[in-house]
Amino acid sequence: MLDVVEAISELELELRSRVSEHLSVIYPNQDIDSLAADFVSEMAMGRVIQKPIPHRNHWDQGDVILITYGNTIKCENELPLITLDRFLDKYLKGYITCIHILPFFPFSSDDGFSVIDYSSVNQSLGDWEHIESISKKYKLMSDVVINHISSRSRWFENYKNGDDPGKDYFIEVNPDVNFEKVVRPRNSSLLTEVRTRDGSKHVWSTFSSDQIDLNFKNPKVLKEFIRIISDYLNHGISIFRMDAVPFLWKEHGTSCINLSQTHEIVKLFHTLIEYYFPSALLICENNVPSRENLAYFGNANEAHIIYNFSFPPLLVHALLSGDCNHLKTWMMSLPPAQSGTAYLNFIASHDGIGLRPLDGLLSDDEIQKLVAKTEDSGGKVTYRKSREGYDKPYELNVTLYDLLQNSFEDKSNSYGVDRFLCAHSIMLALEGIPAIYIQSMFGAHNDIKRFEHTKRNRSINRHIWDESELEEVINGSNLIQQKIFMEIRRLLAIRRKQTAFHPNATQYTLHLGDSIFAFWRQSISRDQSIFCISNISSKCQSVNLRDINLINTDEWHDLISGRIYTNINELLKLQPYQVLWISNSAL
Repeated sequence: MLDVVEAISELELELRSRVSEHLSVIYPNQDIDSLAADFVSEMAMGRVIQKPIPHRNHWDQGDVILITYGNTIKCENELPLITLDRFLDKYLKGYITCIHILPFFPFSSDDGFSVIDYSSVNQSLGDWEHIESISKKYKLMSDVVINHISSRSRWFENYKNGDDPGKDYFIEVNPDVNFEKVVRPRNSSLLTEVRTRDGSKHVWSTFSSDQIDLNFKNPKVLKEFIRIISDYLNHGISIFRMDAVPFLWKEHGTSCINLSQTHEIVKLFHTLIEYYFPSALLICENNVPSRENLAYFGNANEAHIIYNFSFPPLLVHALLSGDCNHLKTWMMSLPPAQSGTAYLNFIASHDGIGLRPLDGLLSDDEIQKLVAKTEDSGGKVTYRKSREGYDKPYELNVTLYDLLQNSFEDKSNSYGVDRFLCAHSIMLALEGIPAIYIQSMFGAHNDIKRFEHTKRNRSINRHIWDESELEEVINGSNLIQQKIFMEIRRLLAIRRKQTAFHPNATQYTLHLGDSIFAFWRQSISRDQSIFCISNISSKCQSVNLRDINLINTDEWHDLISGRIYTNINELLKLQPYQVLWISNSAL
């Protein structure tokens, strides 16, 4: 027994030492040892400390994330989390392994991203018991809305009244300071004027006047979030989506984005989690250009997973233009994720399709074509204030299905469903973990009525379904939407059996022409190869199997259609938006 106690003691000393290293970067003028002990104690909460095993992959090819709001599916006289739980079990169990329930806390705006209370569940959705019920059957991802909090929160009310906790949790700024270097994701004012006990003050508010930025220069704020994450672990949450992380730390005279202290805070969370809950994961939500985004992997010591934010707009551009060269160039520049890290691939989300990750990847004219196409599709475009002093398009607010109904050149709507399914087939085959937005599971249309009601662009892609309406779709009331749902499920069932689709399996880009997007995946054990070949145009395309170097000693077949290829020199004719997954394994 003494040996066990000594081992745990040594391990805790090791952890405190590592935490101290992080804190010396974040708070060089504080009592580091005292802070480290305090932070470790906050995270421990009676848990058994464990020796970390570096570079462990906590995922495989069967893992797929579903993104949904807690109230996306409703049933009369029933709490939405109960409805969601039942719907998942009935229609998606065995296809989806992880559920990302978007902020389910009490909030004042932005559909949950202006949190009033981090410690409770929005009563209109359910309670912690309902969250825990879902977490027992699926890996559960929760947002940690870490950059800002609601102006109606207790912390902010305390700030205005000069009380604890909160009186020193926010960033007071002189409005006469020059902020021209600050990178903005919105064109609203950076500062919000508020009345406090000590008079009028201006506080930092990156996203809106209702979302007040927290002051992480105060270590008490960081400690609060360690406590919050520890509490979420107790409720069955094991994946933490760190919202708007790049904006966390502010320094006057800088861009106030991606600063070194921000990266060190992510490393601190990673360290604390791996000692006390090694299967828990950090995901950084960084809607920034690709190179800046990649930095959040660190040396496999920051985020376990990062979003591939450049992928959605590049894939959409390829499918609308019939030219995949930009997509291929980006993919060739993407380094393989180290073991213990992975990309998260998505093509639609609750926010929209971000355009800032296209910096340096598409020209202004090409981006403008995407903007025009979005507006032609009934969607909206959100703008941000640029450093040059004028508004730039920041985000396309439109459902993916409506955006892909016709291409830049073809207005006939002839291949809308095929184009939409092609996009999902590509995403499911790509290196990384796929995440599917629940609206895309059913080929949802723009919700114009919801937009007109809220006057918020993002509402257009946040439709709320009646459970009976969805069940009618699944049972065939809308044959197009039923086809989409059934085919995405079928592709998910195929994917989960393929070792070459492991998120960290080898990937190489193939060059088969402007209109053929192709890549090769090989399993970690090298027992399976899959050639993923997609016609991303509205015209038939030909591919010679000889050009992808199939080994003639293997038997090759298409996992999607089941077709067997006996002649490795065969000339294949791909229909518009047809996708092949040619494999040497019959799994």
